[in-house]
Amino acid sequence: MLAIEAWARRRKASSPASQAKSRSPLTQGPPPAAAVLTAEVKGALFVAVANSKAMGIGIAPGMALADARTLEPGLETAPADPAADAALLKKMATWCLRYTPWVAVEGKDGLWLDVSGCTHLFGGEAGLMEEVTDRLGQFGFTVRLGLADTPGAAWAVAHYGGDRLIAPQQQRLTLAPLPVAALRLEPKVTAQLTRLGLATVGTLYPLPRASLAKRFGARVGKRLDQALGRQSEPISPHRSPPRYHARRAFAEAIGRQEDIEATLLLLLDELCAALDKAGQGARQLILDLFLVDGKVESVSVGTARPAKDAERLARLFTEPLGNVKAGFGIEAITLSVPVADPLGASQTQSVGLERDMENEDNVVALAPLLDRLGNRLGFDRVAALEPQESHVPDRAVRLSPAAVARPKEPWPTKPLRPLRLLDRPEVVEVVAGVAPHQPPSLFRWRKVNHHVRAATGPERIVPEWWRCEQNWGGGLRDYWRVEDKDGRRFWLFSEGAGSCGSNSVRWYLHGLFA
Repeated sequence: MLAIEAWARRRKASSPASQAKSRSPLTQGPPPAAAVLTAEVKGALFVAVANSKAMGIGIAPGMALADARTLEPGLETAPADPAADAALLKKMATWCLRYTPWVAVEGKDGLWLDVSGCTHLFGGEAGLMEEVTDRLGQFGFTVRLGLADTPGAAWAVAHYGGDRLIAPQQQRLTLAPLPVAALRLEPKVTAQLTRLGLATVGTLYPLPRASLAKRFGARVGKRLDQALGRQSEPISPHRSPPRYHARRAFAEAIGRQEDIEATLLLLLDELCAALDKAGQGARQLILDLFLVDGKVESVSVGTARPAKDAERLARLFTEPLGNVKAGFGIEAITLSVPVADPLGASQTQSVGLERDMENEDNVVALAPLLDRLGNRLGFDRVAALEPQESHVPDRAVRLSPAAVARPKEPWPTKPLRPLRLLDRPEVVEVVAGVAPHQPPSLFRWRKVNHHVRAATGPERIVPEWWRCEQNWGGGLRDYWRVEDKDGRRFWLFSEGAGSCGSNSVRWYLHGLFA
């Protein structure tokens, strides 16, 4: 039914008359008298989905469209759109996060909700089921619910009737009269079981498991055990369940920015207290705003370091919340922390307490700035330079995530290195000194002549012996720090003959001093 009802919603939303008259997206018009969605198979159209009125006159999925039209000449048709239906189901899964942080998509038209520990917020299990049914009904969807200790039992009663709410440890009694199809078996297996007189779930109880597996495969016994709670059934949630979660619902919808920010601060106070008690700090937070019209606005922020300061975390939401449109109002807000790390985890590896504390203090001081840059640009795009063990200038530094605090080696003070190192050394034209192995008295770089006033060097650097790289044209380099008449300082080198290059000598500019 989801596909046909989703099509009815899309049809109503695209109607100009409906858009002009409707004041709220919750308003739903009457469905067509009889309508089907079609799918093309080998050039012919067949009924893929039919609404209840179409099925009431004998039209069923799998029927040729031509045969369906003989039963109802005025049948309304439209092509099926599985992609749009799947996208809608995912949106519904996000909408259901208002009830529980653990929601998963099931098949083409179902959802799993693990409501353990959440039902008291909605007046108990019966109250929660009533609210879900009423709210989704307002959006134009037919809802069939089942609530039980196991996913298999809940699915069975939702699809094949019986008590919608199974009392604890009552799966066996409740499932016994239901058809074997309630165990989510393949149609072929269901037909075989029914033909042999095993039409209900209860008829499978006394049968030896080995005989069932030999005749019908292991899936029958597995599904039965899952429904009865004898075997666990792992289900992947729509969104990873957060480690910390807080929720606020409103008797009257809110929409002012001040009210949203005040609620956010209350939720942050609640979560930060839990984080502080556990010695944890938030690294990622997700704020979900559930709008009256059924939409969900989600805002996600991250932190450079584990944080449990409510006011600091609230500031991270200021900019993205300014872009949120409340529409007809917000009726519930949830805040979750899917990623949290231990506080002070950066000190697990130390190279000296004094140095380690200095690095930690620097990162903590920069944390608010890194938070703003990371949330605006992406934390993977905010990097910092740190030294690494290599005498080759090109490999003496590396980029590392700025948000990661770790003990770092001190920057070398000798030999002196330029503040800016070019990605690739650039060729310069030089006039060499009078004596051999002297710096140039004049060089030309980027079409500008530079007269050398002073020079220091040379510093000889050879490539690492286990490498013979293309960017090292010669076997060694003689580096000079030179200053021109305008006071600008450059890092030049001459490249001579070596095992990896030619015998000619060339000059390059590799860096610029401040």
